[in-house]
Amino acid sequence: MAYALQQLINGISLGMIYGLIAVGYTMVYGIIGMINFAHGDIFMVGAFVALIAIVMIVSGGLMEGPGALVLVLAIAMAFTSLYGWTVERVAYRPLRGSFRLAPLISAIGMSIVLQNFVQVSQGARVKPLEPQVTGGFEIMRDGDFAVQLSNMQILIVCTTLFVLAVFTWLVTRTSLGRAMRACEQDRRMAGLLGIDTDRTISLTFVIGGSLAAVAGTLYLLRYGVIDFYIGFLAGVKAFTAAVLGGIGSLPGAVLGGLLIGLIETFWSAYFSVQYKDVAAFSILALVLILMPTGLLGRQEVEKV
Repeated sequence: MAYALQQLINGISLGMIYGLIAVGYTMVYGIIGMINFAHGDIFMVGAFVALIAIVMIVSGGLMEGPGALVLVLAIAMAFTSLYGWTVERVAYRPLRGSFRLAPLISAIGMSIVLQNFVQVSQGARVKPLEPQVTGGFEIMRDGDFAVQLSNMQILIVCTTLFVLAVFTWLVTRTSLGRAMRACEQDRRMAGLLGIDTDRTISLTFVIGGSLAAVAGTLYLLRYGVIDFYIGFLAGVKAFTAAVLGGIGSLPGAVLGGLLIGLIETFWSAYFSVQYKDVAAFSILALVLILMPTGLLGRQEVEKV
């Protein structure tokens, strides 16, 4: 029981990170109907920007404590948002009226460019980071095994819930959110009604990049090791989470992220860690066979 509770805590913290990345996938798909396969590498760039900021601010002695981490997060979000905007302008906007595979191929190309850019500029070696958030609580003890809830896990859950709450308010209560929902329903009609669709799409990529930066910063602080290839692995799993929850559904993206995190954690704990990805993808296939639109997805209505 205690061991299962510990894995539940670990799975939720990992799933929250996947959910943040998955929201970026589902936002872009909801508006332009395309999968941004460079989004995982935007997450990787956010982690590297956060690492550089921590080295300069915390290790450099400029600032310490929670204020330093908030500043690091703000810097990572600012820079990564710029990368998200650039991906939209370079890889998507020029090809928006082209056949559907063209933006997909362009996004994969941007993914390769970002990977190699970080590899060349930061090196191919693994980048370690000393723990910045330490301590925690002992929830219960079963013999020699103690269930631990670390402060870092609390920070991941609280930060993710806060960011998602702000994002939900943005989508449901602001003019930008109304424009995003209008573009999702019918982009051409939204343009005829006076909505600047280009600006709305660009801001969607900017917001998606910000969420990826939050996920990248939390991943760095939680695991303390990053390299130029983490974007591919995390991106595939977050895309899987978005599809599992229902691509185009924001609550589905978060739910899918939590499920993928829990599946990985429990499979690694009770079975072979080498096959945790196989377990996640197998459950994805099973869900899509029984529920083709995912857990919370809705049936596509084709406009004629």
